[in-house]
Amino acid sequence: MTGEDEDIKKPKTLCGIRHVQTIMMFFALVIAYGMRVNMSMAIVVMTDNTLENSFDWSMQTQSVILSSFFWGYIILQIPAGEMAAKYGGMILVTTAIAINAVVSLTVPFAAYYGGWQLVCACRVVQGLAQGFVVPSIYNLIGKWTPVDEKSRTGAMINSGSQLGNAIQLVISGFIADAWGWEAIFYVNGAIGAVWVVVYCVVGSDSPQKSKLISAEERLYIQTSLGQLGEPKKFKTPWMAIWTSVPFISLIVLHCSQNWGYWTLMTEMPSYMKKVLGVDIKANGVMSALPYLAVYILSFPFGYMCDYLPKKKYLSVTATRKLSNSIGFFGPAIALIGLSYVPAGNVTLAVVLLTIVVGLNVGHMTGLMLVHLDMAPNYVGTLLGITNMAANIISIIAPLVAGVVLKDETDPDEWRKVFYIASAVYVIGNTFYLIFGTSERQKWNEPSEETDNGTQVKSADKIV
Repeated sequence: MTGEDEDIKKPKTLCGIRHVQTIMMFFALVIAYGMRVNMSMAIVVMTDNTLENSFDWSMQTQSVILSSFFWGYIILQIPAGEMAAKYGGMILVTTAIAINAVVSLTVPFAAYYGGWQLVCACRVVQGLAQGFVVPSIYNLIGKWTPVDEKSRTGAMINSGSQLGNAIQLVISGFIADAWGWEAIFYVNGAIGAVWVVVYCVVGSDSPQKSKLISAEERLYIQTSLGQLGEPKKFKTPWMAIWTSVPFISLIVLHCSQNWGYWTLMTEMPSYMKKVLGVDIKANGVMSALPYLAVYILSFPFGYMCDYLPKKKYLSVTATRKLSNSIGFFGPAIALIGLSYVPAGNVTLAVVLLTIVVGLNVGHMTGLMLVHLDMAPNYVGTLLGITNMAANIISIIAPLVAGVVLKDETDPDEWRKVFYIASAVYVIGNTFYLIFGTSERQKWNEPSEETDNGTQVKSADKIV
């Protein structure tokens, strides 16, 4: 049973408990991604030798510190998805933000008393904890979001990551100027602690377990998702998952998105400074513009991707593929255009960069929601698999760029980097257009064994 099968009466309230969960998940990503990038801003001040108590860390040491977060982040992606399915997303995402908040508060002490090695250890711990965040959040989306609200809810929650980046880039400089670099970590930690307290009060693992939700809203959500009765936990069908061609195409798609996106995020500041003469890192607002573009565009994209299937203009599969195509082919074209911007043309460079990054919003209402479409029973596990693979790619892509770039001031060598990223965008999305789907997979509803040994189909039970 889905929202397309029968007329489901929506609750009259404009802000239900499901919307409260959406807001809390949105801020969870704002906080998590803010903590993820705060070191990249703080380390500039921490190593400024014109200031007192600065750290004499080489560029190599700084690179190790900045990359250490991802050492931990990659490791727990798949286990996180399995644990979210077993224990529920709420306890995991709450624990993850709590750990990040505590560690953030301790980073200044680690730097002063343990040096860069202890700072790295702190970042590894934060990365390990954040490995639970995205799979857990998608587990919660799968339980809390009615079918006809899935795209805009997913887009809004995902946009929190971009807004978290943007806010951190804009305010870190002001915080450091006013109170010192240490305050960047104290503010992040304090905000994370407040979120944990609020979420423990208003959050819940599912509509069935919420003490705040009305009976009307609970019935609406459960009916839409086919969740009537207690949700069941199923054994993960690993063989079916790893032999599913649509899922393999989703892995390819997620990896290609991360290749293009992280090539932009890691290499673009150097390109704009060395080739175009624009020091984008020196301007927090300019740095934040691309992230703000993704955040703003997430709202029309979310509504569009709910509206088209609801009105039956396009199927869910066609809608996801349209969104992906905008989010992959668009940046591929704009990236090539960016590589030919004349030196010194700041306005055109920033506009194209904002377009390139902004159009990545298509993956939020495309590939990120396909996991939910294909197998809501195992969404955390699926997302853990694709996110782990994609984040390995996010490490490899900048290394490939470093091999290609012999001279960072040569526009021709930079064009090679951009052409490679564009090709990956195009190839990845084309592969998905051919083999991908948003149709519910048969292995999402595995057979259960009854007491007498007979097999029954667990159709329409979504957890």
